[in-house]
Amino acid sequence: MTAIVDYGVGNLFSLRSSFDAIGVEAVVTSDPAVIEAAERVVLPGVGAFRDAAEKLRTTGLWDVVKNEAAKGKPLLGICLGMQMLLEKSFEFGEYEGLGLIPGSVVPLEGYVPAGLKIPQMGWNALEFKNASGIFKNTKEGEYVYFVHSYYCDCPAEYVTAVTDYGAPVTASVRRGNVYGCQFHPEKSGDVGLAILRAFSEVKE
Repeated sequence: MTAIVDYGVGNLFSLRSSFDAIGVEAVVTSDPAVIEAAERVVLPGVGAFRDAAEKLRTTGLWDVVKNEAAKGKPLLGICLGMQMLLEKSFEFGEYEGLGLIPGSVVPLEGYVPAGLKIPQMGWNALEFKNASGIFKNTKEGEYVYFVHSYYCDCPAEYVTAVTDYGAPVTASVRRGNVYGCQFHPEKSGDVGLAILRAFSEVKE
């Protein structure tokens, strides 16, 4: 069973519907016991980093997510959920992240060429950088759906895919059992479903 962490932000039910579509049992939950009993954990997220981090803390799920990752349980962060895996964010201030993957969340503005729309919104192709099990059913160059104004600036060894938005933008990351997708697999059609299926087959 896959636990989708409900802390008040994220495309929870469309994400659960995507798991339903591939025949994988998934539950939306804020119950630490359910998360601890799950085989895998998904941390979704939309909106502002500060607000999401505060909600994750006030629900008591901040330490639950960190502890389950420390046990070696597969964890997938999606969009803002991926950004929260990093050490810190500079979105409207400086805020602490979960610290599960080295790096910082920084603005696209000033990094991508002037004139490109921010947020980056729409379909962009994946370019693989390091092997990642969640892409075992995905071909390089396939398109996924992005919506974000900030990106993850990580050491190259943790970046598993980038997308070209006038500059290489981190599309996915991995450190051991911890995975992240800047894009939304639940909004990425068959390609996104293939990525969720591959994550569902990841072993501890």
